[in-house]
Amino acid sequence: MNGAWWKRGVIYQIYPRSFQDSNNDGIGDIGGIISRLPEIAALGVSALWLSPVYRSPQVDNGYDISDYCDIDPIFGTLADMDRLIAEAKKLGLRIIMDLVINHTSDEHVWFQKSRRREAPYTDYYIWRPGKAKEKPGKKALPNNWTSFFMEDAWTFDDARGEYYLHLFHHKQPDLNYKNPAVLEEIKRILRFWLDRGVAGFRCDVINVLWKTSLDDGKKNIMLTGREHYLCQDGNHEILRVLRREVLDSYGAFTVGETALVELDDAKLLCGAARRELDEVFYFDHLEVDRLIARFVPGKFRASALLARLAAWQRGLEWNALYLENHDQSRIVSHYGAAKYPRTDRRYSKAWFNTPEPAPAQMPQRPKYRGACLAEAHWALSAKLLATLLFTLKGTPFIYQGQEIGMTNFDFKSLDEVKDIETRNLDRLMKKFRVPAPLRWAWLRVSSRDNARTPFQWEGGAGAGFSAATPWLGINANHSWLNYGAQRDDPDSVLAYYRMMLRLRENSETLVGGDFVPLYANKRLMAYQRRGTAARGAECYTVALNFSAGRIKLPAGVRAALEGAELAAGNTGRSDLLNCAALESWECVVAKKAVV
Repeated sequence: MNGAWWKRGVIYQIYPRSFQDSNNDGIGDIGGIISRLPEIAALGVSALWLSPVYRSPQVDNGYDISDYCDIDPIFGTLADMDRLIAEAKKLGLRIIMDLVINHTSDEHVWFQKSRRREAPYTDYYIWRPGKAKEKPGKKALPNNWTSFFMEDAWTFDDARGEYYLHLFHHKQPDLNYKNPAVLEEIKRILRFWLDRGVAGFRCDVINVLWKTSLDDGKKNIMLTGREHYLCQDGNHEILRVLRREVLDSYGAFTVGETALVELDDAKLLCGAARRELDEVFYFDHLEVDRLIARFVPGKFRASALLARLAAWQRGLEWNALYLENHDQSRIVSHYGAAKYPRTDRRYSKAWFNTPEPAPAQMPQRPKYRGACLAEAHWALSAKLLATLLFTLKGTPFIYQGQEIGMTNFDFKSLDEVKDIETRNLDRLMKKFRVPAPLRWAWLRVSSRDNARTPFQWEGGAGAGFSAATPWLGINANHSWLNYGAQRDDPDSVLAYYRMMLRLRENSETLVGGDFVPLYANKRLMAYQRRGTAARGAECYTVALNFSAGRIKLPAGVRAALEGAELAAGNTGRSDLLNCAALESWECVVAKKAVV
């Protein structure tokens, strides 16, 4: 292991508008984050990654930036941001900013001057005249590309008299990196924040910066044109320049969100010798049970998940480990037991989010006092997924609320959803005549708003998030699923997260040991983490039951557990003697010394 703090550390992601409201306007803010720093520090993490707090029209919740060097008033001021950096430092916490440099807001001064052809901003963005119309009534778009938000990728600007490219929302125009002045602006922005004391950046859609050509793309139902901008050579050069000319001199950490990245591309983006990014976020492991990207649900198989994890664990020198973020479903509602509607068919009429006591005929689990079967399975599966996260090789990222097992939203219709991607996807599916009930069934499991509902601090009105009406609805299950209820409970999901952080921190093998797949079938997964030292190293065997049923362990897994010490488990099991099966949603972490 080298001395990089981020290899030993754990990073906590905050979605500021949903974390804590300090001025009772219904929107989380920097003051709210400062007030909760002790709770974050108590979890045992090393750094906070903040989703964007820059000045923005908030069309895409801050990912449309109008001023990179100022704070949006809904979050506070630049002085508040400086105070957050200073107060976090006192608690040993670093701050990582979200860097969004593929596009800006169309309200950014650069774009406003570019659309008026004012030097030197004339070519800061990608402008093109329309093609000659080939058919009456057809748009004269420069090419046939489509955006990540299911729109045409070009919008006509009346002031300029040309179209501009936007790979995302039409109010998020793409920057033109073929103009060297743009890269100089980005260097200035990086230095501005690094000089203020931030430790690094999470880099938004960082593998689509360079557009090699603007030719028509191959027709694709989701993203036509992507072969012209995904992971291009010019993109790699941009990252190397930023590393060499800015980031290295500050020792800054970078993790890149990499759209549609495959393993071979990821190796080029984060291989240590290439000096581009330190880590990359990929999506492969969260699409095991999805038929089209993350949008259309399919069947889960633990064997498929282990195969994908193994490919990335062995393929990259170092992994960015995550199960949730602001764009993904809550993991306990995805791979865990808190699916909506309930997947336990015996009790399919008892929706998970209904907090009423369980009917008498539903079996009780003594380990989760007074809880119905659904709540017990929720807790066990949340702990199982924490076990998975902290026993893989790489830097773990925790998304706010994950540490208490927060679930997907309980909205009843699209009217309650704010996410522009979800609404655009609904329009696209409607265009393809997908029936309304099916559209909503798919959207409610994939919508980005699942992760954006306010943090559930308490069980009362407003969930301890705000005394005002929140910007997005709060899940009704906050009445029992909240931080306050778990804070001092040694059997809580929160306590389990704290324990797993300590376990990882104190084990060189769990931090940097080899990853070895052991066994998997539809619902059972087992793997090992093996120390690299020739003598005296540890070997950890991890076994996870992704189901509500009892699963017998195959001979190879039983042999690996035999004679081992129980390092962690989620059911109260005290040892591994005669461990021939795993109970509902049970997981075990077994430790042996390798002589």
